[in-house]
Parts: sequence; C-alpha cells; structure tokens
Amino acid sequence: MKRIMRRLKHVNGIARYSYYFFLVVYLISFLLFTINLINLSGIETVLRIILIVTFFFYFLFYILYGLLNLLTRKYKKYILISLVTLIFISIFNVSSYFIGTIYGGLSNIFEQDKELYTTYLIKLKDTKFNSEGQIGRIDNQDDTEGYVLTEKLIKKYKLKNEIVDYSDYDDMILNLYAGKIAAAFVPSNYLALFTELDENESIADKTTVIYKYQEKKKDSTGNKAISNKDFNDPLTFLIMGVDSTKNNLDPNAGFNGDTLMFIAFNPKTLDSLVLSIPRDTYVPITCNQNRYAKINSSAAFGSECVVNTVSSLLTTDIDYYVKVNFKGVVNLVDALDGIEVDVEAPTYGADQYNGQVCEQNSDREFGNKLVCIKPGHQTLNGEQALAYARNRHLYIGSDLDRVRHQQQIVEAVARKLLNFATVTDFKKIFNAISNNIATNMATDKILSGYEVVKDMTLKALNGQDFININKATLETYSLPVYRPATGGYTSAQGYYQDSLTDIQNTIKIYLGLQDQETIKTFSFSVNEPFVEHTAGKGLKQNPSLELMPNLIGSDISKAEEFCQKHNLTLNKEYVNPGEAHYNADVAPGLIGDQDARIGTLIKELTSLTIYIPNSGESNKNSSNNTSKEENKTETEEDCDEKNPDLGDVLNLF
Repeated sequence: MKRIMRRLKHVNGIARYSYYFFLVVYLISFLLFTINLINLSGIETVLRIILIVTFFFYFLFYILYGLLNLLTRKYKKYILISLVTLIFISIFNVSSYFIGTIYGGLSNIFEQDKELYTTYLIKLKDTKFNSEGQIGRIDNQDDTEGYVLTEKLIKKYKLKNEIVDYSDYDDMILNLYAGKIAAAFVPSNYLALFTELDENESIADKTTVIYKYQEKKKDSTGNKAISNKDFNDPLTFLIMGVDSTKNNLDPNAGFNGDTLMFIAFNPKTLDSLVLSIPRDTYVPITCNQNRYAKINSSAAFGSECVVNTVSSLLTTDIDYYVKVNFKGVVNLVDALDGIEVDVEAPTYGADQYNGQVCEQNSDREFGNKLVCIKPGHQTLNGEQALAYARNRHLYIGSDLDRVRHQQQIVEAVARKLLNFATVTDFKKIFNAISNNIATNMATDKILSGYEVVKDMTLKALNGQDFININKATLETYSLPVYRPATGGYTSAQGYYQDSLTDIQNTIKIYLGLQDQETIKTFSFSVNEPFVEHTAGKGLKQNPSLELMPNLIGSDISKAEEFCQKHNLTLNKEYVNPGEAHYNADVAPGLIGDQDARIGTLIKELTSLTIYIPNSGESNKNSSNNTSKEENKTETEEDCDEKNPDLGDVLNLF
C-alpha cells in the first residue's frame, strides 16, 4: 500500500486529485441514490437490487481500473472511465432528486393521527358581549372542536355565561343571527361551513371572533379510517373538497364538506365507479348521535366523521380518504396547460350573463374579478375549471348539476395527468398535487400503486383508454325539513332507497364482493336507442324519509290512518271557540290544528296531537250540563287501536 501511495505521488497532480474527487463524489452520490431506491418499497424490487449491485461493483471497478491507469500513466483510458463515472454521478443526483421529490411529496400528503383542532367564540359584529349573554354550544361531548375545547376556552378566559345546548350547528348560528343567543362556539371551518346560511351576507361579514383556543392532538377516533389494503386489492376512496382561498391545505381537523365523491377502484380491471353525493342529502350523522342532518355538516366534526357517515350510508367500508383543496385545482389545471371540458349551458337565469356560466374567482371576488365561460367543448384554464366546478346557481338542478360538473373536471384532470412532456411540467404538476392534497393513505401504500400506474401509462401511450370511469347517480328529491330550534325550514334532499340499493350492490360488484347477475334475456329495437346502465339512475321508488303532512281540514280518520302507518300515538283534543288551537275556518268535527309542524321529520316523532273544533252552539248548550274540561278533551288513545267489534255496534240498536 505504501508503495502504491509513493508511486501515486509521481502521477500528474490534476489526474491524481481528480481521481480522489471522483471516488468521494461517486460514493456519496451512490449512497444517497441507494437510500432513495430502498425507500421505493414495492417498486421494481428486482430491478432496484440489480442497479444497486451493478453500481457498487462499478465503484470497485473504478477504484482498481482508474488506479491502474494512473500508475501506468495511461491518461486517455483514465479520462474515458472518469467521464463514464461522471455520467453515473449525474444519473445518481438527478434520480435522487426526483425520487426524493416524489417520496417527500407523498410523505407530505399523508395525514398523521395528530391534527390541529381549533374552537372560536364568535358574536355578531354590531352587538356587545358580556357575562350576561347566553353562549350557544353543540351538545355532542365527543365533538373536539364544538365541545371538548370549549371547556378549556371557558376555563382559560374565566367565562361565567350561561351555556345553551344545540344539537345542530345550523340551528345555533341561525339563533345567533336572530339574537336569541349572544355568542356561539364554532369549529375551525366555520367560515366555509356556514357561508350559505344567509343568502345576503356571509358569516364572515356578520360576525367577529371574541376568543380562540387551539390544540394539536391525536384524533379522538383513533384514526379508524386507516386501512391495511394496498393497490393489489380493490380499494374505496372518499374525496372531500376543501373550499378555501389559500394555496395549500390547513392542518385543521374541520373543513367544509360541499364536495363528497366516493370512488370504488379495481386495479386488476382498471374499472372505477364514481358517485358524487349531494351536499344536502339528509342522513344520520354517525358522530353526532345519529341525528339527521345534511351530510356536509359531518365535516364540522372532522374527516373521520365524514368517512363513517358516508360508509354507513353506502354500507361499504371506505379504505382511504383524500382531501382536496379547491384552490389547488387552479394550480393543477394550469400545470396541465388546461383541460378539455364540454361546458353545460345554464338552465336557470340563462340571460343573467348573456348565456355564459359566471362565478366568483378562486379568491371569492365578484365584480370585475368574475370568471365567465361560454358553453360548449373547450379548453379550460385553472380559474375557469374551478368556477365551473363551483357554480350551481345558474342550473335548475342546483347542487345535483354541480356534482356532475365536478365529475367532468375530475375525469378531465385524470385523463391528462400522465401526459406531461418535460421535467418542468412534472415538477409543476407534482407540486400542485402534493401541496393541495391530504390523505390517510401511508406512503408505502401509495407506492404500491406503481404497477397500476405503469399499466395505465402503457395504455395511454398506445392510445387506449387507460381507465374505465363509470358514474353512479343517487336519485334524490326535495325535502324541506322543519327545524324546531329555529322555527324555519332547511332545504335538504332525500334519496330513493331503490336507487341507493342499486348503487350499494354495484359497489360490491366492482370490489369483487358480489357476482354480477347474468343477463339471460335480451330485447332490441331499432326504434329505441341503447342506454348503458348507470347505477342508481332512474330508480325513484321508496323515499328514504317522509315529512309531516298538513292534516288540517281533514277527517279524523285520516290522522288515524297516518298514525297507524307510522306507528305513532295519536292524541285527540276537542277545543272550543276562543281557546288555543281553535280554528274557526274548519268545520266542527274536522282537524283544526296539529302539534307537529308541517315538514317535521316523521322519524323524529313518537306521537301526534290533533285539535278538533267544537261548534259555538254546541259549546253554549253543553256548558249547562258539563264542565268545560269534560267538554274539551277526549281520552288519549293509540293510533293502532282496533275499531269497535261489529257486535258492539249492533248492541247500540
């Protein structure tokens, strides 16, 4: 060894030091490259091992062969092998950069089991708040932001105010607007969650924050939504929209749930089923004691609540969720140089913008910032794509039309994602995705999708459809539910059970949990166009929920039949002129009033009281013989009580 070192001293100085330099740089670059390759678990395992072993042996080869050429002063051969080494070093560095960027980005979008929870105490801007005013609070003690943190805020700021409990955030905010309470505890996403409670002003214009309490903690649900599945098995995803004006996702637990898109994906067939769930669908919220509310309200309780609520609705386990910041849609679409979309013409108030689709921009600005799009097939930029995905006021179907448009955007983005041409394009696309997406799917599970992406890429390069996207449609109907807490109505959507059942069965087929029924008969007519089956579409039987009808003016038998059908207890009260619930516009003996308001959810009722007016004349005559109380009330009876036997009736004669 000493002899070799002595001989090296007589070698050209530039050649000798370049040899040392290449050895050190190659070794460092190779080690970084190896670490990055090891991180890509599940991706081309054999190829990765071959590369690591090959480049390691090349390193040994360079040490010996380079040294031999230097000692024998064969500088041309030394320069040649050094150039090859320099190329390998460049490959190591470029590959490490890309692998590190991808792995780091994927790690960045993985939501850990700790999230930032925030509760705010807000009041109306034009009112004063003191210890005399009542504070509204959600009554669900499992709600971290709506209840748990409020206790800590109360203690921190030594609040002595009376607390008024509410079962629903919307009711609480509407009571704040009406002045029934002086302040309210709201979750971190309150600006987005309640922005459309009042059509004239947003909650940001009406309210101001008095106090704020924030804490980063482990999800109280234990992060149950995390699955052990990877892309070797059929998977289910729930995409949840986060409609903010920021360019990246907040770590807050709560968010707005205006966009809910369920996806069932089979990696073996590359078939996917996409279902957009209307935000106003009225369902039991699993984390709020299964109370009925609009499904988007579940987002106030965090990601896990949304996942569990949708999973309960579809009777299907959801493996992973993906939260997408709509503001990031602008950056992503622009990074793709636009997407091809057939923009639907407005169907409601079409003349408002000369037939164009116009919506506020990504910063929610109107006026000269309004984004307008002409109908028809075209290339949309980021702002236009977001505006089209948000707009619902210019379409008769409102939110139902909006979810269809969002499906168009998602499909157009998916079809263009694999068509980037340069390294710069890749970086822009990847940054747009990683900064605006959060998921509970761990990095190694995401990487397991490599083979699927490879198959999709090969199909795309061959001009084939690289993924089969099939849509499902949940048929809904208007459900104007009466809210006793506010004395008003909320414009919810019910769904048809037949439609939901068809979707549930189709999901199981896509996931390989149920065999598809074989069609044994087939009829064809040249006069009828072939229509491909869309899960859930056109099935409008068996509505999921019913509302209390108007029984005023009806015969008592109608109330009896209604209660018998819905297993309710019927109370009958006879009232005289001048007494409460007396209705002079209804003939005596008919139903003059009812205690359950029209539009009340029947599932939330256990009994019904009807008020039957007596005639003024009969009341006058009866007052000489019976007491007022005896004349007023008939004994309470159950709706399903049987009618008198025929024999009892005959005995009257």
